Amino acid sequence: MMRLKDYQNTTLNVLRRFLETCRVAGPTAAYDAVINEPEQKARLGRYADRYRALDGLPDVPYVCLRLPTGGGKTLLAAHSVAVARDAWIEKDYPVVLWLVTSTTIRLQTVEALKKPTHPYRAALDEAFKGRVRVFDIADMTHIRPQDVRDACCVVVGTIQTLRVQNTEGRKVYADNENFETHFAGVSRTLEGLELVEDGPHTGRIRYSFANLMHMHRPLLIVDEAHNAVTGLTRDMQRRLNPSAIVEFTATPREKSNTLHNVTAMELKREDMIKLPIMLSEHTTWQNAVNGAIASRAALADAAKTERDYLRPIVLFQAQPKDQEVTVEVLKKHLIEVEQVDERKIAVATGDQRELDGIDLFDKDCKIEYIITVEALKEGWDCSFAYVFCSVANIRSATNVEQLLGRVLRMPYAERRRNEALNRAYAHVSETSFAQAAEALRDRLIDMGFDDSEAEDCIEAAQPDLDLPGGLFGSRRGPTPKLTVRAPQAPSFDDLPEHDRHGVDVRDAGDGAVEVIVTGAISADVEARIIEALPEHRHAGFREEVRQYRHEVERVLSPAERGETFTVPALFAEVQGELELADTDSFEGASEWSLLDYPAALSEDEFAVRETARSFEIDLDGQRITYHFASEDEQLSLDIDVQGWSPENLTIWLDRQVRSIYILPSEMLRWLRQVVADLTERRNIPLSALMRCKFILARKLKEKIATIRKMERAGSYQTCLFAPSARVDISFENGFTFRKGIYTDVPRYKGHYRFVKHFLGPDHVPAFDGALDGEEFKCAQALDSLPMVKHWLRNVSRHPASFWLPTATDRFYPDFVAELTDGRLFVLDYKSERDKEDTEEKQTIGQLWETVGKGKGVFQIVKKTVNGKDARTQMKDRLSA
Repeated sequence: MMRLKDYQNTTLNVLRRFLETCRVAGPTAAYDAVINEPEQKARLGRYADRYRALDGLPDVPYVCLRLPTGGGKTLLAAHSVAVARDAWIEKDYPVVLWLVTSTTIRLQTVEALKKPTHPYRAALDEAFKGRVRVFDIADMTHIRPQDVRDACCVVVGTIQTLRVQNTEGRKVYADNENFETHFAGVSRTLEGLELVEDGPHTGRIRYSFANLMHMHRPLLIVDEAHNAVTGLTRDMQRRLNPSAIVEFTATPREKSNTLHNVTAMELKREDMIKLPIMLSEHTTWQNAVNGAIASRAALADAAKTERDYLRPIVLFQAQPKDQEVTVEVLKKHLIEVEQVDERKIAVATGDQRELDGIDLFDKDCKIEYIITVEALKEGWDCSFAYVFCSVANIRSATNVEQLLGRVLRMPYAERRRNEALNRAYAHVSETSFAQAAEALRDRLIDMGFDDSEAEDCIEAAQPDLDLPGGLFGSRRGPTPKLTVRAPQAPSFDDLPEHDRHGVDVRDAGDGAVEVIVTGAISADVEARIIEALPEHRHAGFREEVRQYRHEVERVLSPAERGETFTVPALFAEVQGELELADTDSFEGASEWSLLDYPAALSEDEFAVRETARSFEIDLDGQRITYHFASEDEQLSLDIDVQGWSPENLTIWLDRQVRSIYILPSEMLRWLRQVVADLTERRNIPLSALMRCKFILARKLKEKIATIRKMERAGSYQTCLFAPSARVDISFENGFTFRKGIYTDVPRYKGHYRFVKHFLGPDHVPAFDGALDGEEFKCAQALDSLPMVKHWLRNVSRHPASFWLPTATDRFYPDFVAELTDGRLFVLDYKSERDKEDTEEKQTIGQLWETVGKGKGVFQIVKKTVNGKDARTQMKDRLSA
């Protein structure tokens, strides 16, 4: 099964927390609790809002998960089924109604979910042990009662199927004898079921698909349907009677209850999308087409060095039939003017579907150019598409965002060795480059990028463009450039990426090349250029480079000049070897057994009281009540008492709570003892445990997690703070900061110009909180200190950032700096609200400083301490 990316796991964990809290506190309180978590609040930004319950269904959880184009929304939707089952629905085999926006996507989704090797189906098979049934809504009559009873049933349909005012003749609402067996024994008084209104069967339950859904309360998955759920009428929502609704989209609308927001930069960090977009502006559409062809040719050459097969493709957007550059005009231009082989061109429009049945990933496929107008917006996906070319004004052209999104997906979701293949390319015809950049930014925002992300994701493809104000009003002038003409092309392929960055080689005609260096020039790049020059030009070029470096020194940041600095990592002895101090490695070195802990749940932790009409669960002081409106509703819990035993319950619990940190034999033995204690000592009926088995599993999982947390804390203390602990720092294995490490994070967009930031004033990562909040003011104070050589905003949870271990996680201080005397300064800012973990962070930071023996200084700074502001606190600490 495809391994999920970190941001995808985080998204599912947020959904799980919400649904678990819903079970105790209800959707409104659960939503408020999740979105007000500090990290979630910062993530959601403008998407954070009050919870809006569905009209007439106040107790049905409804949330939206926002992921930009290319984030794998459909894969996450497949994984979310198991999350909802365990956290909310609490049935072994839920019914899922999966809604999409069009018939095309419906058929593609059904095909993927039915294919055993497809990641979507693999996710479901893993969760339900292969007991999965997938149905196209056109084949809804094929659903059998045993399918619903013994497997997770997924029915894929379109929203349009349900969004109708008049149900007459609509198959999903019509009486159909094929559904009769589903309603055998079901009382006509079961609330919410529609009855036959006329004819010989008047008053009988209508044997309809809608009634079938209503009875089994489906999980409603809404894939790429903006505002679809709130667009369904109250009457339609009542007919479906969903147990929960989870929507996945790049562009949430108002009242969508957006629960989680994934940034485009997270996708880039996980190699899901190609960024930045290299934007080229052309004065005519013919030049834009020529530029796109040239880009594809260069990418095709670069692809030859890749391990994986790649065939870069250009996606052309032609104009509609009533305009100048139609599909026919563009295709004729490609063949007659650009001399493109017609076999390499495919047209994909409503009338011409030349991609149908074509596998663009096949090595024998010849297609390199695709012409469309807007048809590709429906479900088309080929990560070989690298170049987008619009022959229309992209500000006014429709569907640009859907088409542009097709060139952002990264082939094989893996970073390419050649940097050119990690980017996307856009060729457009606009009256000015600034207008083109602004229009492209607007299109990215339409695709789900935040404003600042959209700006950071666009770069000028033409390095010789004179843009003194930058694409979007940068506060610094153009980056210095060095241009040299050489009789042959220097070889830079084996140089490190940070050396090759900003180096471009162009054909200058007559067999010569032009080498353009933007920004800093390393000694290795200088040496390679000298090798390509005649000997009589060596001395002159060296002097030119010396003068250029002097200019660069004045303009560029330390990182842009090629400098680095390293903050040493904390190391500790684990089983006789010094290792990176990480709580996970400490835990692996300790020996503990789950059997050393009592296999019992107290009355305060877990209790069940059952009556004829309901049962209640007390869970850690909170009460969950289930009421049964009728005998039918009790039966719909789908709990088969016959065949269950304490051993079967133990085995089921083991599948739910298993952990890689606990031996399976230990886990099974401990769970047997738990079940025995509940049924024998506490006299809780087995049938009651079966009814609340999901809540029981959740409680046991939490109890085991608490035990593990205690053990981790003990190992942490032993390895770092015990008298026998051996702790040190390592520069060799430390955290090295250099140019480009934070290209995948949002930038600070305020007007203040930081002078000493290591990456430069235009590359300061965004601060937590308000634009001019407390953390920003702390950065201002740090920037002003004379003893600071340069500093860096240390981005939390970024793979390049410095961290120290805590007993439960990792601690990422807010700032790191290099001082003029060579020491390292690690600084964390704490507001008045941040109190719970300050002491632990102070302790581990002090340990890092102590074992560094004067090489580093650690400090936690607050707004004021004993009347001293942040700047004075830092100044006093560094002067001590």
